[in-house]
Amino acid sequence: MRVLLLEDDVALSDLLNEHLVDKGYDVTLCTNGQDALEALIDQKYDIALLDINTPIISGIEVLKTVRNEYKNNTPAIILTAYQDTKHLKESFENGVDDYIKKPFDLEELDQRILKLCRQFFIEQDNKIKIDENIYFEPQTCHIFKDEKIINLAQKERDILKYFCTHKNRVVSSDELLQNIWAYDEMPTDATIRVYIKNLREIIGKDKIVTIRAIGYRFE
Repeated sequence: MRVLLLEDDVALSDLLNEHLVDKGYDVTLCTNGQDALEALIDQKYDIALLDINTPIISGIEVLKTVRNEYKNNTPAIILTAYQDTKHLKESFENGVDDYIKKPFDLEELDQRILKLCRQFFIEQDNKIKIDENIYFEPQTCHIFKDEKIINLAQKERDILKYFCTHKNRVVSSDELLQNIWAYDEMPTDATIRVYIKNLREIIGKDKIVTIRAIGYRFE
């Protein structure tokens, strides 16, 4: 699992980085908000851990920019020493998924990360029910349909997993691009349509509804 960590306190960043690496995560450590923003734009991460009070750009500004300008919905946890509700409210208004006040135990951080993993099907082996006779297993790129196993291409898997975590919400092509492809490998709209077509042939045309001129809705 790829984790972006934005923390400018040297002692804490070293502690958190070492702990996350020991957990088996692939960690990118940033000590200022500008580097974190560029990393989130250029690369794909499973989870972002963002301190608020960071040089150049605050963690909240990083979150606000990737959410609003880049439609990037990478699951994010704010880590902060602020104890007031103002920063908590601002964080959730800008799309944070969880919020931890410092000081915190590493076990608490582990549990918050695991909660997001369950919520967003990150590195989960559990099957996701698509229909009465269709199940999806993201980790293996398998669809189980009528007791048969169907192999998905990696990007088909990623698109379907994204749809599952944003069920019954309209998802634009731009949002899919920002959350599934890295900046230097962006496909054409035609390529996305091919992936969608392939998924419809497997799980049923009625499961992915085209919203004309906007995007798709997974039902």
